[in-house]
Amino acid sequence: MGKKRIVFIDYIRAIAPLMVMLVHASENFYAADSPEPGINVSELANESNRFWVAFYDGGISRTCVPLFMVVSAFLLVPMKPGMSMSQFYKRRFKRILPPFIVFMLLYSFLPLLWEGMTWEQSLDYLKLLPFNFPPTAGHLWFMYPLISLYLIIPVISPWLEKASAKDEKILIGLFAFTTLMPWIHRYIYKEVWGECFWNGFHAFWYVSGYLGYLVLAHYIHHHLHWDLAKRLKIGAACFIIGSAFTAWSFWHTGVPGKIIETPMLEWAWEFCTPNVLLATFGAFVMFSCISQKKAPKIITQLSKLSYGVYLMHMFFLGAIAQWFINGNQADPRIPVYLAIPCIAILTYICCAITSKLISYLPGSKYIIG
Repeated sequence: MGKKRIVFIDYIRAIAPLMVMLVHASENFYAADSPEPGINVSELANESNRFWVAFYDGGISRTCVPLFMVVSAFLLVPMKPGMSMSQFYKRRFKRILPPFIVFMLLYSFLPLLWEGMTWEQSLDYLKLLPFNFPPTAGHLWFMYPLISLYLIIPVISPWLEKASAKDEKILIGLFAFTTLMPWIHRYIYKEVWGECFWNGFHAFWYVSGYLGYLVLAHYIHHHLHWDLAKRLKIGAACFIIGSAFTAWSFWHTGVPGKIIETPMLEWAWEFCTPNVLLATFGAFVMFSCISQKKAPKIITQLSKLSYGVYLMHMFFLGAIAQWFINGNQADPRIPVYLAIPCIAILTYICCAITSKLISYLPGSKYIIG
C-alpha cells in the first residue's frame, strides 16, 4: 500500500513550479545586457512591462521558493522515531543529489548542441561544478539552501519534538526580525551586530535564513489550530498584504528606460524579507484549507514530477521566451500580460511531458527524482 498523500501538499508541489516559471518568464521583460562583467543590470522597456512584471513576478509568484522550503520541512520534521542522522542523510540525499548532479552536467554541456555556449565555456562550467551551479542554470541555486536544511534537520528535530508552541513562536519571532537584515544592510549599515571584515556572522545569524521557514512549517503543522474560516481569512490577508508590497516595491523602483542594478530593483524580492515571509505564510495557510480527501490524478502526477520539472525548466523556457519576445521586449508577439503566463504555461507543459516520458525509463529516479 502506497504512502498516504497530503492533498494540499500535492497542490502546492504541482503549482509552485509554475510560479517559478512565472518568475523566470517575467525576468525576460526586464533583463538587460551588463556594461561590465560581474554587474547585473535591468531595464524596463515601458509602463506595461513595469506593471505586469511587478504583478506576475512580485505579486503572484514570489512565494514559490519559500513554499518549497515549507513543504519539505512540513513533511520531514520531526524525523521519524528511531531514525539516525546517517539514515536521514542517506534517504534524502539519495533522492535529490543524483538528479541535481545530472542536470548540473547537462546545463554545462548540452547547450553546445544548439551553439548556446562555446567549448571553452563548457569546460569552465564543468570546472565550477564542485563549487557552484553553472551560469546557464541560475535556478539551481535553490538546491544549496535545500541541502543545508536537510543537513540541519537531524540537529533541530529533537528540539522541535520537545519545544512548546511558545518556544517555537519565540524562534519564529527572532527569524521574522532577521528578515529585516537585507534592508538594514542596504539602507542603514552594511555591518551590524558584530559583522566586520574578519567576521561575517552577525548576532542573529543562527536564527536567520531558511531555518526560520523550517520552524514555521513545524509550528503550522503541530500548533496552528485555526478553523477553516480563520485560516482562509487570515491567510488571504497575509498573502495579499505581503504580495502587494512585494509588487509595489518593484513598480515603485523600476523606471522605464532607466538602467538600474538588479539588486536595487529587486530590493524587496529576497526570499527572507518581511513581505515575502508574510505572503508565504498566507499562501501556505490558504493551501491548507483545501479539504478534498483525494486530489485529482493530474495534480498527484504533477506533484510527483515536480522535482524533475523544476530541474529542467530552463532548457525550455529560454527558447519559448525568445519566440514570444521576438527580439523586442517592448513589443512581443502578444501583449506582455498574456506573454508572461503563456511562456510559463507552455514551459510547464513541455517539462511535465518530458518528465513523464523519462519516468518510464529504468533508473529514472536518478534523473528526475
